[in-house]
Amino acid sequence: MTRRFLLGSYVDVLTMQETLMKVEAIIRVGKPVQHVVINASKINLMAENKELANIVNASPLINADGQSIIWAMKILAHETQERVTGIDLFEKLVKKSAEKGYRVYYFGAKEDVVQEVVQLHQQQYPNLKIAGYRHGYFEDEESEEIALDIHKSQADIVFVAFSSPKKEQWIHAYKEKMGAPFVMGVGGSFDVIAGVTKRAPQWMQKSGLEWFYRFMQEPKRMFRRYFVGNLSFVWKVVKERWRQ
Repeated sequence: MTRRFLLGSYVDVLTMQETLMKVEAIIRVGKPVQHVVINASKINLMAENKELANIVNASPLINADGQSIIWAMKILAHETQERVTGIDLFEKLVKKSAEKGYRVYYFGAKEDVVQEVVQLHQQQYPNLKIAGYRHGYFEDEESEEIALDIHKSQADIVFVAFSSPKKEQWIHAYKEKMGAPFVMGVGGSFDVIAGVTKRAPQWMQKSGLEWFYRFMQEPKRMFRRYFVGNLSFVWKVVKERWRQ
């Protein structure tokens, strides 16, 4: 596996198929592993949050989720990289789990949303083994009990649908107690699959405009993340290119 260091974060140069093969190998070994993806927003957060940066860079598997990372790789590393989005990997791992008999656990979002996701996946993949599910609203003191409940479920894969940096920090703190071989943060993927929010059309995804489609759905909430954040990311790329 080829690993590069980009703007304060490691990133693995992997295709979707290679990533799926890595996940299968991780599950066979059986030791808890935290998976992360990076995008422009995550790079910006890591620059401000040393704890988050340490957690991300300690992960054995780091995918390039955002189109911005693909562009930065071309400009700074002169390397072609395939985008492996969190939501696409999530969907493919659910399918793979149904084929391989892996037990999956869904953790996050509102109760009705996570229930809808579980129901949709169970309908789509009748052989899928659901280890369990839980909404993502809880007090900090409940965390250990939640992690132990996940451990009791004997899940092979846990999908955690929080926002960053909470999901990375929570998974890092409790992955050993959960005991699942593969734990993946999936952000807002449950909301997309349940139809609460919409994903951009394919042409916007391929042209790097998925962020703009997301911004148009919630302009007030997403303005700082996408407009201020994207400018900050571009400036980081420019500075690094000058340094090179």
